Amino acid sequence: MTHSVIEIGPYQLLLALVFILAAGGASLYHGLRLEKDLLVGTIRTFAQLFLLGYVLKFVFRLDSVWLVLAVFLFMIVFAVRIIRSRIKEKQVAFFWPMLISMTISYALVAFLITGVVIGADPWWKPQYFIPLAGMLIGNSMNAVAISLDRLLGELKKRRQEVEMMLCLGADYREASKDMVKNAMRAGMIPSINSMMAVGVVFIPGMMTGQILAGADPLIAIRYQILVMVMLVGSTAILSFLGVRIVCRRCFGPAQQLLLRPERKRGRKTKMAKGTQP
Repeated sequence: MTHSVIEIGPYQLLLALVFILAAGGASLYHGLRLEKDLLVGTIRTFAQLFLLGYVLKFVFRLDSVWLVLAVFLFMIVFAVRIIRSRIKEKQVAFFWPMLISMTISYALVAFLITGVVIGADPWWKPQYFIPLAGMLIGNSMNAVAISLDRLLGELKKRRQEVEMMLCLGADYREASKDMVKNAMRAGMIPSINSMMAVGVVFIPGMMTGQILAGADPLIAIRYQILVMVMLVGSTAILSFLGVRIVCRRCFGPAQQLLLRPERKRGRKTKMAKGTQP
């Protein structure tokens, strides 16, 4: 097996843009109005990935634990911001609790994988720690967003049921037990489905990258198995911590539900217009 990697030059990258042009043409033909998003997304893809490449070369060359941890923390902060932007509910502030819980969870899982299971020396070796941490954060971030969106949506939808249980003497844990369970289940299902389909329906990214780089497929498979179980474990931990923390912040000191239904502005506006002075 050869270990040489076929280089992709600027010409090949420009040639690959034919797929973006095809997508843009389809958007124009069907009136989807996605041309601007495609353009911005393409530019951001090129800019962000090339910037990442230069940053990683710099980090790998310096080989500093503090720089590696700074990159790690930056990825977590950015992930929390993305989660916050994806969730429409703005009545509950959870940026800092989520940042702390995600940092603890990711640091624990990443350390166990790189330092204990793989046995990298040192445990923060950037060639191992940063790529694995990036996959860990990127995949479990989606699971956390799904879990929290499900939790907040069900709490608002079943608000009367929750408040009735609180009035009957239940605490917030008992009143929200079903919502918490459903939210955790919703967050964990995608990673479990991926485990069911891996190697049959699709070949994962890490395994594909190692094979393209000339690694033995059996070694690539072992790394991919590590990644899959790492993702399921981190998703479970984060779904549990994130849902529990946010659920608690949905209730006040007296354990009253703080979430309120959205006001129907359209109806009120119509009534106001029909009112005579």
